[in-house]
Amino acid sequence: MATLPSADRRAFVLKINRYSAAEIRKQFTLPPNLGHYQRQSINTSGFPSLQLPHFYDPVEPVDVEGLLMTHLNSLDVELAQELGDFTEDDLDVVFTPKECRTLQPSLPEEGVELDPHVRDCVQTYIREWLIVNQKWILSVTGPRHLNVLCDVSGKGPLTACDFDLRSLQPDQRLENLLQHVSAEDFEKQNEEARRTNRQAELFALYPSVDEEDAVEIRPVPECPKEHLGNRILVKLLTLKFEIEIEPLFASIALYDVKERKKISENFHCDLNSDQFKGFLRAHTPSVAISSQARSAVFSVTYPSSDIYLVVKIEKVLQQGEIGDCAEPYMVIKESDGGKSKEKVEKLKLQAESFCQRLGKYRMPFAWAPISLSSFFSVSTLDREVTDVDPMVGKGSVGERRTLSQSRRLSERTLSLEENGVGSNVKTTTMTINSFFKQEGDRLSDEDLFKFLADYKRSSSLQRRVKSIPGLLRLEISLAPETISCCLTPELLPVRPFPENRTRPHKEILEFPIREVYVPHTVYRNLLYVYPQRLNFANKLASARNITIKIQFMCGEDASNAMPVIFGKSNGPEFLQEVYTAITYHNKSPDFYEEVKIKLPAKLTVNHHLLFTFYHISCQQKQGPSAESFLGYSWLPILLNERLQTGSYCLPVALEKLPPNYSMHSAEKVPVQNPPIKWAEGHKGVFNIELQAVSSVHTQDNHLEKFFTLCHSLESQVTFPIRVLDQKITETALEHELKLSIICLNSSRLEPLVLFLHLVLDKLFQLSVQPMVIAGQTANFSQFAFESVVAIANSLHNSKDLGKDQHGRNCLLASYVHYVFRLPELQRDLPKSGGPTAIPDPRYHTYGRTSAAAVSSKLLQARVMSSSNPDLVGTHSAADEEVKNIMSSKVTDRNCNRMSYYCSGNNDVPNAAGAPRPVSKKHFHEELALQMVVSTGMVRETVFKYAWFFFELLSSQLSAKLATLQTLISMRLEFLRIICSHEHYLNLNLFFMNADTAPVSPCPSISSQNSSSCSSFQDQKIASMFDLTPEYRQQHFLTGLLFTELAAALDAEGEGISRAQRKAVSAIHSLLSSHDLDPRCVKPEVKVKVAALYLPLVGIILDALPQLYDFTATDARSGKNRTNGSDEEQEGTSAVNQNVVRAIAGNQFILKTSGTMLSYLPYKQYNMLNADTTRNLMICFLWIMKNADQSLIRKWIADLPSMQLNRILDLLFICVSCFEYKGKPSSDKVSTQVLQKSRDVKARLEEALLRGEGARGEMMRRRVTGNDRFSCLSENLRWKKEQTHWRQANEKLDKTKAELDQEALISGNLATEANLIILDMQENIIQASSALDCKDSLLGGVLRVLVNSLSCDQSTTYLTHCFATLRALIAKFGDLLFEEEVEQCADLCQRVLHHCSSSIDVTRSQACATLYLLMRFSFGATSNFARVKMQVTMSLASLVGKASDFNEEHLRRSLRTILAYAEEDKAMQSTPFPVQVEELLCNLNSILYDTVKMREFQEDPEMLMDLMYRIAKSYQTSPDLRLTWLQNMAEKHTKKKCYTEAAMCLVHAAALVAEYLSMLEDRSYLPVGSVSFQNISSNVLEESAVSDDTLSPDEDGVCSGRYFTESGLVGLLEQAAELFSTGGLYETVNEVYKLVIPILEAHRDFRKLTSTHDKLQKAFDSIISKGHKRMFGTYFRVGFYGSKFGDLDEQEFVYKEPAITKLPEISHRLEGFYSQCFGAEFVEVIKDSAPVDKTKLDPNKAYIQITFVEPYFDEYEMKDRVTYFEKNSNLRRFMYTTPFTLEGRPRGELQEQYRRNTILTTMHAFPYIKTRISVIQKEEFVLTPIEVAIEDMKKKTLQLAVAVNQEPPDAKMLQMVLQGSVGATVNQGPLEVAQVFLAEIPADPKLYRHHNKLRLCFKEFIMRCGEAVEKNKRLITADQREYHQELKKNYNKLKENLRPMIERKIPELYKPIFRVESQKRDSFHRSSFRKCETQLSQGS
Repeated sequence: MATLPSADRRAFVLKINRYSAAEIRKQFTLPPNLGHYQRQSINTSGFPSLQLPHFYDPVEPVDVEGLLMTHLNSLDVELAQELGDFTEDDLDVVFTPKECRTLQPSLPEEGVELDPHVRDCVQTYIREWLIVNQKWILSVTGPRHLNVLCDVSGKGPLTACDFDLRSLQPDQRLENLLQHVSAEDFEKQNEEARRTNRQAELFALYPSVDEEDAVEIRPVPECPKEHLGNRILVKLLTLKFEIEIEPLFASIALYDVKERKKISENFHCDLNSDQFKGFLRAHTPSVAISSQARSAVFSVTYPSSDIYLVVKIEKVLQQGEIGDCAEPYMVIKESDGGKSKEKVEKLKLQAESFCQRLGKYRMPFAWAPISLSSFFSVSTLDREVTDVDPMVGKGSVGERRTLSQSRRLSERTLSLEENGVGSNVKTTTMTINSFFKQEGDRLSDEDLFKFLADYKRSSSLQRRVKSIPGLLRLEISLAPETISCCLTPELLPVRPFPENRTRPHKEILEFPIREVYVPHTVYRNLLYVYPQRLNFANKLASARNITIKIQFMCGEDASNAMPVIFGKSNGPEFLQEVYTAITYHNKSPDFYEEVKIKLPAKLTVNHHLLFTFYHISCQQKQGPSAESFLGYSWLPILLNERLQTGSYCLPVALEKLPPNYSMHSAEKVPVQNPPIKWAEGHKGVFNIELQAVSSVHTQDNHLEKFFTLCHSLESQVTFPIRVLDQKITETALEHELKLSIICLNSSRLEPLVLFLHLVLDKLFQLSVQPMVIAGQTANFSQFAFESVVAIANSLHNSKDLGKDQHGRNCLLASYVHYVFRLPELQRDLPKSGGPTAIPDPRYHTYGRTSAAAVSSKLLQARVMSSSNPDLVGTHSAADEEVKNIMSSKVTDRNCNRMSYYCSGNNDVPNAAGAPRPVSKKHFHEELALQMVVSTGMVRETVFKYAWFFFELLSSQLSAKLATLQTLISMRLEFLRIICSHEHYLNLNLFFMNADTAPVSPCPSISSQNSSSCSSFQDQKIASMFDLTPEYRQQHFLTGLLFTELAAALDAEGEGISRAQRKAVSAIHSLLSSHDLDPRCVKPEVKVKVAALYLPLVGIILDALPQLYDFTATDARSGKNRTNGSDEEQEGTSAVNQNVVRAIAGNQFILKTSGTMLSYLPYKQYNMLNADTTRNLMICFLWIMKNADQSLIRKWIADLPSMQLNRILDLLFICVSCFEYKGKPSSDKVSTQVLQKSRDVKARLEEALLRGEGARGEMMRRRVTGNDRFSCLSENLRWKKEQTHWRQANEKLDKTKAELDQEALISGNLATEANLIILDMQENIIQASSALDCKDSLLGGVLRVLVNSLSCDQSTTYLTHCFATLRALIAKFGDLLFEEEVEQCADLCQRVLHHCSSSIDVTRSQACATLYLLMRFSFGATSNFARVKMQVTMSLASLVGKASDFNEEHLRRSLRTILAYAEEDKAMQSTPFPVQVEELLCNLNSILYDTVKMREFQEDPEMLMDLMYRIAKSYQTSPDLRLTWLQNMAEKHTKKKCYTEAAMCLVHAAALVAEYLSMLEDRSYLPVGSVSFQNISSNVLEESAVSDDTLSPDEDGVCSGRYFTESGLVGLLEQAAELFSTGGLYETVNEVYKLVIPILEAHRDFRKLTSTHDKLQKAFDSIISKGHKRMFGTYFRVGFYGSKFGDLDEQEFVYKEPAITKLPEISHRLEGFYSQCFGAEFVEVIKDSAPVDKTKLDPNKAYIQITFVEPYFDEYEMKDRVTYFEKNSNLRRFMYTTPFTLEGRPRGELQEQYRRNTILTTMHAFPYIKTRISVIQKEEFVLTPIEVAIEDMKKKTLQLAVAVNQEPPDAKMLQMVLQGSVGATVNQGPLEVAQVFLAEIPADPKLYRHHNKLRLCFKEFIMRCGEAVEKNKRLITADQREYHQELKKNYNKLKENLRPMIERKIPELYKPIFRVESQKRDSFHRSSFRKCETQLSQGS
């Protein structure tokens, strides 16, 4: 830039009005109408008041040149030149050869001069793609170097250990651990170690940006290619009939029954043996290899279940009807032998003679349909397939799935691949065993479709049509991508095509049922002729066996028949004539023939189709020929220069045709002399249809006219010219051409798309090519431009065409990328051989040499527009390069025409009489001009599809002209596109910040505080991290981008998250491009680039409260989310994640949340999602990695502590954000489940979007958001679904190597990210050493370090992290142990966890750190006691929770620590080594418990018992007991025993309450465990610990975080959550009764709000669920046998989940103990009778399981009213055992006794375990009459409940009633009464029982009556009879019971006398005793 002369350099600057430019910018930056009122509050209807942030004030960018000139001397010249210079050429123009499927491209026949239109078409199809690449766009293949990460999965064998630690071999010790090194040296060593072997490019490890946001990265469109549908390969294997007597000929084609359309051309196949082929040798002069194909590739674009493969069989013509000829096939079987064999031989001889004489004629014989519905996965056709988005990806040319996707949702779609055909359906072999006989009068396609429809409906067709037995075997399979030895429909060989192969495959052309929108890319020119019907009914008798000879003629002579008709099977490739099949003795035959013709490229008026009609004589006559001439007809191929297609009804001439007949159509032949004799008086008697498949003939009037008129200008034509049916003179040419340009958009969409490339090429040619018509300059530019706009609009608006993720029409995108080239401005077009690949000078960007000349030339004058030739400008000679750019070849104009394309060069000398020379404009200039001058609808449309026009400009222009893109309205997208400029960094003057950066190297801490560092310098450094106006002026583009980001983050409202994502994504992609840009490899360049982005750090810190919290395990748990709905929070996680962590020991997270919220104003923040946050974090880390570290340290040193805490909070989030996730799992099931749920969601969304009304509108708004481009919304909405689906499936498709590579990259990313975080922490530590607030900072640093240790990390990082920790301990030991007690506890747990690592390096680092921690804490005794307690608790917690914990490795680590203690000479004189050994022995014993627990890992009950025992053993150590109670809670939660987990936490809370009440007396705190009695009576056991046992003041005891008020609240809150999950809502209330007073005392109104909210939900649940709630089911389990050890003869009550059946628990326990002892040694006792141990096998283990129910005394029932009360606090259970005195369990009513057994457990359910031992057993025996009384009471109660139920339940009532009064009830009420009430008992002691039973019956019969009455009111009319039956049974029962009920025992009704109280109680107790004495006497 500095090389330009100053005059030139400043010339264009003078032209610029500075003020207006700034004003324009201001208008652009602000929303509309804000130019003058920028700072005012805006309020528009429907929107809240909007206050614009101050940073939205527009700034004036600096004068770049002025700045450079003034700073020229102070710049680093070398660096400035290297970075600030522009390259010669940024564009790379590539001519890429088209990929051709065939060996040779499809071309017209050689040696023919082509019409201009055909020539242009062919040229378009064969010319190379022109692709313009930008050289600076980088393609990153992957990271250059990856560190191999250690695998953390290795685990050693599990051994039950040995107590002696000294017997183990310690690990390798760190050498310098015990040597004294100064803190500064230690830090320096650590820093040097961290700096080695680091990743240079951070973004090489990071996944690429989401394509949806990358507007500047245009996705490369799919290359245009020939359309192929879903391809299937059909192989014909065998064709046989019962008798083989003659050659048969098969042809197959596809038909769609529903659409009533033939959807493929015919495939002819000859399966005859050589013998039968010999019959026809006389008629087959030659056999082409292509005609021997037996397999065909069919293409189906729109698959459906209605597609049939129809096989038609023909035979050689012979005498007789079809039925006569087919009869031998139906009646004779060759296998029968004897006479049959003779008949067959005779028929064979007969056939041979017919073949010799009539071999070239055929007759119809048979046909067979084959349904392809099973092949096209019919299961999916019954429903609408909506899992394929109809708007995405379709239209991407040539892709196999595209067209099946392009259907609308309302239609049924299916793609082979999507429905599993590709993967599941292998080759299907189909066999047909019978054929339908052809019927002579029903041969047309119409008849065939009727047949097929009948056939599909039922088998009625088989009954109506005679069938011929036979065998056809064929194979159908999905065609592979490449098929060897295959021919196209034009018989061109397809690659690969081996030479030695004889029998090829044939591709069969498809006739799709609907439009296919794929532009033509290959030359194809085929015509299909279908003769349909001939009516000679009134003709002479001679016309009976009629055939038609069809020929394609180029003249009228017989020799002019052209060999362009494709042959059939086993014959020549091309024929001159073809004959139709003959129907015997039919004067009005139907035809089904298909004649395929290869049309000549150049058609003339002489080309026509000639039809000659013959009668064929079948009888043996003496005549030379069997043919008798009947007549002629013909059809000219061209009509008004246009190809004739469609249906015609032609007359038939009965005599020889006159000369020049072909010039006229048969219907309109002028009167001849002599006159032509016509059949039926010149009426149409011959129906025919023509169908063209051509990429040359448009078959559309508008396109025909347009192309014809264009070519009339190009080639020399004689006026007037004929276009369709009008003649156009030269004067009318301009008007007609303009008209045709305007009408282009009126053409049908399909032909427009098919010829799209050529149409657009022509329009662009017209827009720039100066025209002279009839001597006048013509102007087409505006019309051509408007036509392009209209076409772009049509294509975008069509629902059938696809768009990419940016909403760009796929067809236009691929045209711009591959096809478009600057219009040729000369007449001499290259020959069809194709263009040369010499780079066209028109495609170069402006280099340095010509920049000045070009700019001055552009500014000197307006160049004349071809759209307005009257704008004359002055022209000066340009230099050589400009001449190259501006000019084209000079062409020779030696012609006498007055209308032509005018040359575009001013240097052409004026020929005499030539028109005035006109200047031309560049294509891009003309296009830009038309865009600017367009108005109205055209203008709107231009801007709507601006991408297309901009890409037309930019694809051929210097990228420096890209500023035209200011037209794009969305700021961010606009900025992204601008910032994607290859010289973006230079434009931003990034090298200009050198003078603001500090130049001194890394300053020491002391120098930072020295007076030499002025406050001005500090201020300058601080401002570098802020988005200041000065920054925004100097670095204008980056400033704009940061302004948008800050505004997006600060904004609120719905839909803003999308803008935030876009803003972050823009910066992320920029940094990524810098990081991977080879121009920025040097460290000094990266430092400057990082300095450019420093204000981003300030923005991120301000946005800290909005960042996604990765520390929450559940992404949707709503932690710290102010905008998360309560429903969401409740729905996803039953347990509050904060509380979980508080319980699990991760207090730092609670603390972080506290600190994060502490400095926030109460504001509704819009939270960023995980991906956006992660992208922002990686940007932050990149800046921190590459920025000048000394600058960072200076900045940190000057920050206030609140800002430093923010940075630490940010680093904390970063650690969790970049945690290593391990290798991705490729679980197919989960992916399918995920996909299914997504499909359902998509369908629902689609249904709502299609719906009208409020819901539909709401969904539409939600989907569209704030996007102004409504056309994009559909795309964007679906794109996400598509991307996720794609990723999920890609994951399944990846190889193990790819997955390993991915894991390696993500591991390296995690390592590098964490090392950058570690560097930052070291900077903070160093800076904070001199600060007063270092205690709070230290806690923050420690929190981040502990968090990183709790995440999965690589050994590389862990090594450095432990080194930093050791430096921290050495430097700030005292502070650490005094102030950061909680952090220290966390640290102990994390370090201990790494001590159990399977990796030696990690283990040795962790051991060294733990030893150092203990050693430094020994300085103050109190601290070491605390550390000992923390280590012990950490281990207890670790062994209880960690699943990947390995005690063998941990034991080795303990041994290593012991070795350190023994080797530490400095400490030998102190008690430290002894205390360490004591601690290690304690840890070892805890490990022993752990091994024991491992043994019972599979037995959950035994495991909980063991954990319970361990917890109980720590009764005197509250911290450890608490830890084990938490471990138990965690185990229970995993097993989904939420109630028991909650009880564990309640016990833990009671323990805390005990100690808090000892420490201080606060009225709002619970008074020890007594306060918890309402929750559970078991909690009192926590009060066992008291003052005598242990004092809470003792050092190191109760020092954990839970022994605080917040810890107590945390435990209780989580318990409440778990109770709620377990369904014990009443208990939730009791828990919160303890919490609420504490919250009230703390004035924590937020928590009180959520607490009361949760209480409301709990009470709502009680009301809504009522009796539907389910609690546990209880079983008594007894263990018998010595194999059980301690469990022998023990009885337990087990609590199982609700609705657990006896067989379930029986199966579980039997299965488990069978694994332990062997199945043959375990036996389940089936009954519940008492077990006699003497009768058991001593070698076996016996389990007795009985269902038990809670048992309550009558007095208890008064208090236990609700269903919940009857299921909580349970200690007594009952089960019943029926028996008889003889020993049988069951007997007659009068001998049936019952034993009631009542069990009492040690604790009440629910408890902290799911099984509790039985401590007491009581038994009561009921006599038979007492059993009867209980049964009758039960039955009466059932009736009462059924009668009084609200709302009434008729079914239940009838069921109970039927059981009570039904006539056939065994041991029913009547039988009970007859047994016990028939007679008064002899024993007076039974009187009262007798009487009680009588009264029971009295009440029972009364209840029955009520039930019968109630039933009468409830029944419907159809149940009356049933009711009558019930009533009759009731009356009968009542009558039978009456005498027994009314009979009273006289003794009981004597005058009243006093009864002693104990006798009154005889019913309850004495009878039991009496009965027992009777039993004992009996025995």
